[in-house]
Amino acid sequence: MTTTRPQVIWSDQTVPVRGGALAGVRIYRPANVKPVAPAVLHLHGGSFIYGNLEAGRAAATLLAEAGAIVTSIDYPLAPEHRFPKALDTAFDVLSVLSRGKAAWSPKRAPLYVAGEEAGGNLAAGLALMARDQKSPSLAGQILLSPMLDSRLATCSVREAKAGAGGCQWADGWHHYLGTAVHAVHPYASPVVSSRLSGLAPALLITAEDDLLRDETSAYARKLRDSGVPIREDFLKAPTGWPCALYRNADPDAAWRDALRDAFTSFFAETTGKKRLLEPSSFVR
Repeated sequence: MTTTRPQVIWSDQTVPVRGGALAGVRIYRPANVKPVAPAVLHLHGGSFIYGNLEAGRAAATLLAEAGAIVTSIDYPLAPEHRFPKALDTAFDVLSVLSRGKAAWSPKRAPLYVAGEEAGGNLAAGLALMARDQKSPSLAGQILLSPMLDSRLATCSVREAKAGAGGCQWADGWHHYLGTAVHAVHPYASPVVSSRLSGLAPALLITAEDDLLRDETSAYARKLRDSGVPIREDFLKAPTGWPCALYRNADPDAAWRDALRDAFTSFFAETTGKKRLLEPSSFVR
């Protein structure tokens, strides 16, 4: 049975950030916007060294199909811009959205961060920054196959024969961090953080064939143990994650419907319409 997808429209804009610069963003919105639609800051994948607004189209469109107004940011890439440049730029855009200064962002809307792969890392870092700075207030964080652990030593990474020098994830971490000191900074490698309490509720999604599966699950456990409300979903293989999320994503991929449904449920769960589910669930 073919699923009818909600219509989504998009436009490109700019947002002022520190240093007098302008960050490019792409706004996705449902054709029929609800009065108080969730506002989502979205960050694309690409191992910190690749990607652009077009790379974020698949995930951003699905978030909008779930009812959100999505601001997808063209953040600065490594190696030209190392940690924390991308994170600081994203935080500036998040602050603009939270203050209702963006014409497309509804005032008093619940605010979320979301990202896939390297973008999932940045979204997790933004959630930590927002908690530490006590602003902006986040309704939730959505992490899709997030790139969280610079050690690249998990079983799922080894099974995929990744992690060695020359693979895109090893190269991405090297260029993004710049120095080993940053590898233990919680904003750069959130899975090493020893203080996760007080973070916004989290939706973490990975897949059976996702090489970032183990670090996603490890972070989910740490969040749950710290008292953070979470929902952890798994997709059945094959998905081709994480690359399929941002490289020529198949418009008919089976995981698209699963993601849209998960986003819709998470928005409802974190805006008081339903109680947030904490046990892990398996998305089929």
